[in-house]
Amino acid sequence: MTARSPLKSKASVNRLKKTVGAGVKKTQKLAAVRAQRPTTVTPPLRPQPTVDESAALMAFERAHREFTHGRFGEARNQFRALLDKYSQVSEVAARARTYLAIAEARLRTENMLPRDADSLYDRGVIELNRGEYVAAQEMFERALKREPEAAHIHYGLAATRARLGSVDLALQSLQRALDLQPNLRVRAQHDQDLTSLRNDPDFDKLVFQPRP
Repeated sequence: MTARSPLKSKASVNRLKKTVGAGVKKTQKLAAVRAQRPTTVTPPLRPQPTVDESAALMAFERAHREFTHGRFGEARNQFRALLDKYSQVSEVAARARTYLAIAEARLRTENMLPRDADSLYDRGVIELNRGEYVAAQEMFERALKREPEAAHIHYGLAATRARLGSVDLALQSLQRALDLQPNLRVRAQHDQDLTSLRNDPDFDKLVFQPRP
């Protein structure tokens, strides 16, 4: 029997080591790649709302609709009824309490406001001069509900809307003011509150071009 050459035996061992080493490295790489992959976690299924939860949510939506339309008295009544009936629905009840507090605050503010058109107009002018344009707009709009044909109130509303950047609405209010009182055209030509309207061709027609 022929003895195996020591050199060949050593070469075979080296090849075996390389093969085993390569296999180990490949296994390690695969393990590392798997470790880096994000683990997909299936979120737990949300339980279906109970009958009370569904009813509370519907009641909240009705009350919120009244709130967004500015009917704060009706919104207050509906939020109170919701809390009386569904206070155990904690998430909806918490939101209802927040809106109820806001509605009650708005009602208190309304009760403190002047009632006649002239006083509301004066309050609007004060807010306009203070830079509180949203509040000024509200005052002028309230005043117009009491005196819809008052040219000076339409003019104040036009100035406020111009300051707010509502160009189309401002031009509508200005046109109504000039229809009712044409001599306001002179004032409008130099009024700084109307600056945002001056690049609009409709402003030029309203203010600078005489009507037949």
